[in-house]
Amino acid sequence: MITIRKTLTLLALIALFLAACSPSMKPTMILPTPAENDEEAEVLNITPFPTRPAYEPGELVEYIAQTGDTLDVLAARFNTTVAEIRKANTFIPEDVTTMPPGMPMQIPIYYHPLWGTPFQMIPDGAFVNGPDAAAFDSAQFVAQTQGWLKDYNNWAFSGQRTGAEMVDNIGLNYSISPKLLLALLEYMGGAFSQPTLSPTGERNLLRQDPYRNPILYLQLSSAADQLNDGYYHWRSGDLLEFELADGSLVRLDPWQNAATVTLQHLFSKTMGVAEFYRAIGPDGFSKTYAELFGDPWLIEPHIPGSLRQPEMLLPFETNEVWAYTGGPHTGWGSLAPWSALDFAPPAAVSGCAPSSVPTTAVADGLVVRDGPGILVLDLDGDGDERTGWTVFYLHVAAEGRVPVGTYVNAGDPLGFPSCEGGRSTGTHIHIARKYNGEWMAADGVIPFVMSGWRPMRGDLPYQGYLVKGDLRVLASETPGSLSMIPAEVE
Repeated sequence: MITIRKTLTLLALIALFLAACSPSMKPTMILPTPAENDEEAEVLNITPFPTRPAYEPGELVEYIAQTGDTLDVLAARFNTTVAEIRKANTFIPEDVTTMPPGMPMQIPIYYHPLWGTPFQMIPDGAFVNGPDAAAFDSAQFVAQTQGWLKDYNNWAFSGQRTGAEMVDNIGLNYSISPKLLLALLEYMGGAFSQPTLSPTGERNLLRQDPYRNPILYLQLSSAADQLNDGYYHWRSGDLLEFELADGSLVRLDPWQNAATVTLQHLFSKTMGVAEFYRAIGPDGFSKTYAELFGDPWLIEPHIPGSLRQPEMLLPFETNEVWAYTGGPHTGWGSLAPWSALDFAPPAAVSGCAPSSVPTTAVADGLVVRDGPGILVLDLDGDGDERTGWTVFYLHVAAEGRVPVGTYVNAGDPLGFPSCEGGRSTGTHIHIARKYNGEWMAADGVIPFVMSGWRPMRGDLPYQGYLVKGDLRVLASETPGSLSMIPAEVE
């Protein structure tokens, strides 16, 4: 019997040969041929995906800019260079950050075989907990449905919680739309179509490790961490291919969008080959999402062209010398995005000792959320952290913290650094940014510049530097003189 893996390998070799002699005849996605195995045969019942031709080296292809696109990442996806893209699109300004959504472009492409499907499941604005989710009420939605999620409750974040409360909590912390999380629970776990959930069914709802994640809240948290990891690695140009359960390779279509890519990536890790292809097609997850929440493609793009960060200050008083203890690392969870930076106040002792030195507002804004160690500053002042620029602080002590609803000016005290709100080896502040619900990479095309200091990432999370002119400060969890940020002189 010919297995999927052998079939794919044979077809891949044929494809490579054809690409060299007949570029116009080569399809990009290869599905298994019929075989006796039920798993393989199931693939053949899936609606065929559209394909793309092979292209001559450097051939110009049409591309419509999508929300959040940047030149360096487009170059990585199309296997070309920023210089070649600029040469073909001379109208692009030198200081551009993000591409304007909907802008026609021509991109020189260098062909890779085995590209995945160009079918897009949902737009990026439906992935993030941004403007599209601002008016959505999870509890109200779940209450009007049938299925096991309606009456579900269990212990989570220090109390007995409903399923809707868990979805909202994870949606806020990871900044993933609660609509997307609910659609996942229906598609993978029958949240609205199955009347009951068995105890063993809960352990495998989203195919996360059942021993480390035996309940719904932990299944959702683990899946959310993986979803953010795929989404932001596509954003940074680091995720370009992955393997399926049988070891076959999928190279992501260069025209894809981040939300589709991260769903494909999650499904590749949790599903068999046939189930994967069905999930990523028009009869899969996207159909479930549309049946629950309507057509997601009516959503407006959430990242505009040439986005700029407003001016920000360092998160402490200018006459203080703080240490830079963490270069770019995860904003929330354990994986991407590398959106956060860490700063520690001056202290006579190390470890988790109380501090009398406050952390301060990096910009004018409204305090809109707090929690265990959490404080969120809304810079547009509309009271909703899902819209506009927001700054997320973690490890802010509960005692002495500015209350929700307080409007502060840049440089005003917010509270005191601590170890509250998560794992920490010492008193410090963790700080990250979001725009319209999307975490912004600390060292990305829109860098997290505070008081003129710009972060540079290292090879690993938490490593790197802060740079300002000729000055360079080293990120270190055990800070010494090289990690001290000099006080500003008035």
